Amino acid sequence: MIVTNDVTKSYGASCVVDGVSLELPQGGITSIIGPNGAGKSTLLSMVSRLMAMDKGTVTVGGLDISRTASDELARRLSILRQDNHMTARLTVRDLVSFGRYPHSKGRLTLEDKDHIERAIGYLDLGALSDRFLDELSGGQRQRAFVAMVLCQDTDYLLLDEPLNNLDMKHAMGMMKLLRRAADELGKTVVLVLHDINFASWYSDHIVAMKQGRVAAQGDVASIIRPEVLGAIYEMEIKVHEIGGQKISIYYG
Repeated sequence: MIVTNDVTKSYGASCVVDGVSLELPQGGITSIIGPNGAGKSTLLSMVSRLMAMDKGTVTVGGLDISRTASDELARRLSILRQDNHMTARLTVRDLVSFGRYPHSKGRLTLEDKDHIERAIGYLDLGALSDRFLDELSGGQRQRAFVAMVLCQDTDYLLLDEPLNNLDMKHAMGMMKLLRRAADELGKTVVLVLHDINFASWYSDHIVAMKQGRVAAQGDVASIIRPEVLGAIYEMEIKVHEIGGQKISIYYG
């Protein structure tokens, strides 16, 4: 379980995350939604210790992230950031192998190589594994970065806008893959998503943020409702059900 207690982050006089306390469930997919500037990515960065908190505590699987050694934390938690830029010219396999560093410290074992090949196969990157990243489309590069995170083989996967650079077909494929990782591999997956439809279809738990605070949280049925989403996004939203799943339709 991921637990945040009174987590706060400010830039000057602007409070970006304001006293957020959460208990994110073990297992399944939790999606963090909300308008731009709601503090979603900042919260995820603090949970992963990429960004320091001004106040508060975070525990991941019972480990206090502020007191846990970096290598130990990296074996329990992995994160994909929005801004993934590589200056070195790497192949897909090179990139994915970075996910094993917390385990191998750069000396790959047969077990590490097995994890690398499985992650490449899981993301259907076999045909691209020896291609350089700068030769790939944005969507293909995004899949390679997700394979790197999966290769790290942590209990907790945090992904900030994993659908960036993906068209509708590949975005759906990515969400299906993350659903499989949660269901088949027992991972706890936490996502920042802008697309409420994908959050509706693939999530077990949703956290909705607004102006740096948690505006609502719960299962899909309790969050994907016109009155809840309308208050969060400050616009009229109609919700239709198709095949038992809620689909959000936006109206300005």
